[in-house]
Amino acid sequence: MNSPPLLPDALVMLDYFGIGVFAVSGALAAAERKLDFVTFIFFAVVTGVGGGTIRDLLIGAPVFWVNTNATLLICIGAALGVWFLSYRAIVERAVLWFDAVGMAAYAIYGASKALTYGVSPIPAFVMGVLTACAGGIIRDILANEPTILLRRELYITPAALAAGLFVALFVAGVPERAAAAIAAIAGFVLRALAITRKLTLPLYSR
Repeated sequence: MNSPPLLPDALVMLDYFGIGVFAVSGALAAAERKLDFVTFIFFAVVTGVGGGTIRDLLIGAPVFWVNTNATLLICIGAALGVWFLSYRAIVERAVLWFDAVGMAAYAIYGASKALTYGVSPIPAFVMGVLTACAGGIIRDILANEPTILLRRELYITPAALAAGLFVALFVAGVPERAAAAIAAIAGFVLRALAITRKLTLPLYSR
């Protein structure tokens, strides 16, 4: 088995990328409802840092955005970008696609960070899923939308695929960056198919 991932050297950019795209998806949700700029920033920040905050509290890590300016600046920048771009110029399904990209990136980063803090592989996989999904759940609750937990379209499943595949490949000795790339592509492709082909899992019918 490999030693735990070295986040500053290999996967830290996934963190910033995931924060950015989740923050954009939060700001887009505010734009869809024609809210004020302060609310844009609130949606962007809560969506961008929500999953990672819960993860860090659970694994006993310092909450990642508290001791740095970069994270909140990324979220504010995302809110500014959406605010000054006419909402009509944004494709209606942009929220879904930003969310899909962020989900894949953040699932991997969350699992990697958990492994770095000595979390066992299966709980690390759970931390990856939590990191990827919690921000979107919080965003949907704030926007008074049905959360991803209640939608038939696959969302948690692609996050689980990305996080689980990364952990499995890493434990099997695959180089970290290769494992991250393979897992990210797999998670994004499954989510993309869910968006475009309406893939779902069988429902309980008894």
